[in-house]
Amino acid sequence: MQDIDHSALEQAVASVQLEQKGPGGAIGIVRNGKTVLARTWGHADIGRHMEVTARTRFPICSISKQFTCAILQDIDPDLSRFDHHLESHLPLLENRPSIRDLCYNQSGLRDYWALTVLHGAHAEGVFGREDAAKLFSRMKTTHFAPGTAYSYSNGNFRILSDIIETVTGSALAELYREKIFGPAGMETAELIPDTAGTEDMIVGYEGNDKVGFFPATNRILWTGDAGIFASLEDMLAWEKFIDATRDDENGLYRRLAEPQTFADGHDAPYGNGLSHGSIGAIKTTGHGGALRGFRLHRLYAPSERLSVVVLFNHEGDAGGTANALMKAALGIPAEEPTAPVTDKSWDGAYIDRVSGLLLKLAAGETGLSATIAGSSELMSMKSADVAESQTMVLTRESDTVRFTRWRENLTGTATRVTGTARADIAGRYHCDELEADLTIVETGGALHGFFQGALGTGEMMSLYPVGEDIWTLPCRRSMDAPAPGDWTIQIHRDAKRAIEGLTIGCWLARNLRYSRIDG
Repeated sequence: MQDIDHSALEQAVASVQLEQKGPGGAIGIVRNGKTVLARTWGHADIGRHMEVTARTRFPICSISKQFTCAILQDIDPDLSRFDHHLESHLPLLENRPSIRDLCYNQSGLRDYWALTVLHGAHAEGVFGREDAAKLFSRMKTTHFAPGTAYSYSNGNFRILSDIIETVTGSALAELYREKIFGPAGMETAELIPDTAGTEDMIVGYEGNDKVGFFPATNRILWTGDAGIFASLEDMLAWEKFIDATRDDENGLYRRLAEPQTFADGHDAPYGNGLSHGSIGAIKTTGHGGALRGFRLHRLYAPSERLSVVVLFNHEGDAGGTANALMKAALGIPAEEPTAPVTDKSWDGAYIDRVSGLLLKLAAGETGLSATIAGSSELMSMKSADVAESQTMVLTRESDTVRFTRWRENLTGTATRVTGTARADIAGRYHCDELEADLTIVETGGALHGFFQGALGTGEMMSLYPVGEDIWTLPCRRSMDAPAPGDWTIQIHRDAKRAIEGLTIGCWLARNLRYSRIDG
């Protein structure tokens, strides 16, 4: 076990406020079951001048998922006994996953928060308790055969929460208090599913230091996938509980953190609401959380008995901050910058027709930038035609790029997008699976689209050409955060070049087919 580098840690903590500018935040570090550092700054509400303290409760968002899985494990570790409950939640699904698949994000279910966009939801609209069931009941297909790959889906854990309440006859909030918050000493932690909260609660802020900060309006109800509010004191208590029970074979966190595999035996990156990763040679488990106006993250390195908690009421990089603080605490040097890439022949957009995913590549001074999963990552060149990052390998052959995302057990082949997009795509399109529509209109030579479905009629969004019959429709704000990003639209034509329909998708919700019904 490596000693903490206190000097490096203090420097790293001091830099957070300068690098992650925003209204307020909280940082905590636990080592060997004791608080090494607890730091708060700024304001929970800049309008009312309400300061952030160690007892200020933040919505910890998706960090809640591990607690949902903990309750399920406590009820019955044999998860297969819950499988039959899925039929009532997913009645139309052609290839139904297991409860295990849901816990490990291997179900292949499209993310229900991404689907809210396609159902016409507004970012600041209301999403009630019954709205989730409307989306689940329509699902017919999945990204992949359950158990074979990884895709993040909040809906997995929302369904789990409903099943937990059905099986136990108890409210999830009560189970959290009885089974987790009480034993762990999380005195003020509470399930508050309605993100609108109350007037005395912390405010989350959109914007940034350049354009200013403004309060985020959230009016969604979520539970199981998120919904817990907890203070820095609560989160440090959880980390201390993890340390105190680390040697208990039946300990709650130890069971949650067991490594998982895919159906083919390959290691999986996720299980029971926990992401498995590493910092250097040190293995970690943890999870991030996000809602418009909030970013949060926790990391735990069991071999070092070290935990890091980061809570922001703005949209700073909580995950990167947690990673940097753990490196600083362990004296691990920062990674060397990626070498410049001057070969511009990589530049361009590539489409994988099977998954519908669009791969964008750009050579630059900091390496080869690759975007496929919503955010860009820097690739280092291993040869003229091979690039690698921590999550992906790209192999180029002429105008084709094969990508392997080993953590997700996902491979694909993307072909360069060429040609010019034709602006004849205005019209109305219908998705049978969603029972929802996309309408594309032309105004003064520009194309815009809006979605209609179970949640209403959405706002107009711009379409941008990529190449022949390939378009993107950017979505930067939605009910959940981060938003889906760029939706990729593939236009389908018949032998006479007349438009038959289109396929739309993003990383979280892929390959949804629409037929043209008017145009």
